[in-house]
Amino acid sequence: MNEAIHTDWIGNMSFDSDVDGYQIHFDAEEKFGGTRHGPRPKPVVLSALAACTGMDVVSILGKKQVKFTAFRISAKGEVTEDYPKYYQKIHLVYIVSGPGFKDNDEIRIKVNRAVRLSRDNYCAVSAMLKNSCEITDEIILQDS
Repeated sequence: MNEAIHTDWIGNMSFDSDVDGYQIHFDAEEKFGGTRHGPRPKPVVLSALAACTGMDVVSILGKKQVKFTAFRISAKGEVTEDYPKYYQKIHLVYIVSGPGFKDNDEIRIKVNRAVRLSRDNYCAVSAMLKNSCEITDEIILQDS
């Protein structure tokens, strides 16, 4: 299966991308000629990684009957000093909340397993990025 997107220049440093019928407006910071009316492309890569692995984890936890009340993934990218500036390290923090989650070893094992399966087997964005940067993760369980 092939995938394709279309990206059109709007003016200055602005571009609109059509992805699966949805519009994403990209722009740059003012110091680079942009107007900051949309995200910069590189952080969207972090967002795509978080969403991809998040979808996997939600699916896996559902199959393991882990009922959570909130789930957030934070991603932090460490950028190289020289051009082209790319992510050399990405750190993901999975924050999963539910009743009695904080000190629940059974839940921790299931969430750990879901994160590992996503990282090692299912997340296509992670598979693409792991060849160019180090990806680390941590899991925080919280009571809700």
